[in-house]
Amino acid sequence: MKKNNKFLPWGYSFSSILLIGLIVVFPIIYTIYISFTNMNLYHWTNYEFIAFNNYKRAFTKLDSGFMSALFTTIIWTVLNMVIQIIVAYLVALGLNVRGLRLARLYKTLLMFPWAMPAYVSILLWRVGMYNPQYGLLNKILSMLGFGKVDFLSANIPAFLSCMVLNLWMALPFLIMMMDGAFQSVDYSYYESARLDGAGWWAQNLYITIPSIKPILAPSIIMTTFTTFKQFDIIYLLTMQKGSLTGATLQTVITYAHQNAFVSNNYGLSSAVSIVIFGFIILFSLFMNRSIREVKP
Repeated sequence: MKKNNKFLPWGYSFSSILLIGLIVVFPIIYTIYISFTNMNLYHWTNYEFIAFNNYKRAFTKLDSGFMSALFTTIIWTVLNMVIQIIVAYLVALGLNVRGLRLARLYKTLLMFPWAMPAYVSILLWRVGMYNPQYGLLNKILSMLGFGKVDFLSANIPAFLSCMVLNLWMALPFLIMMMDGAFQSVDYSYYESARLDGAGWWAQNLYITIPSIKPILAPSIIMTTFTTFKQFDIIYLLTMQKGSLTGATLQTVITYAHQNAFVSNNYGLSSAVSIVIFGFIILFSLFMNRSIREVKP
């Protein structure tokens, strides 16, 4: 009877385990398998096992484009996260100033960019803000006496334009998380610090930041993952078919997409996807360890 009870929970959970295996585990295993083959449009059914050639091509072949895409992705993630954390912190501090009128209204308005569907927001910015003829930014430049600028025609201005849009869409979430974290800090700490002569910098450095760090760590990790694997902003602004802007900006996600659905090189695309998956796993392990270290 005891032996039967031991396997009873597994019997109840078997259907769930099977479903998870089919939806999550099998695609990962199949992608790993495809990454070791030369599967592409011309070898759809007669593909061959080529070992680590796709990985070697991604990391060692200069014209493959993977290393430059990886470098762009790292720069993209670091710049976005640094700016997001600093700006979100300062805005959240402003929203928590005592006596601020209409604070709830400001917080509600801040949520609109984050709550809007990403596809709609990106297309609105591409047509309404960055359009070289009719965009709002070029109208403002014309009013100030400057020439019109094609913001998406070259890599550096396109990168900055994508980053501005990403900040506009992502900042509200981090601001609201920081605003909630600030609510958990006991205001008596600041009163005691002021009595001891601590200024604004000291209060933030020794009270606010240490108090909110354990609360904000998961939100920052989640935002970092989202930023690293950002696809729709760069693709819809610069790479969407019929709207190619001239910029050759690539991240690892758009690089994998291009190899899979434009070049039809599924083996290389699978290899890149596994590399991205590995980066995310390593980063998550490192960040989870960091979270355990900062927990009180």
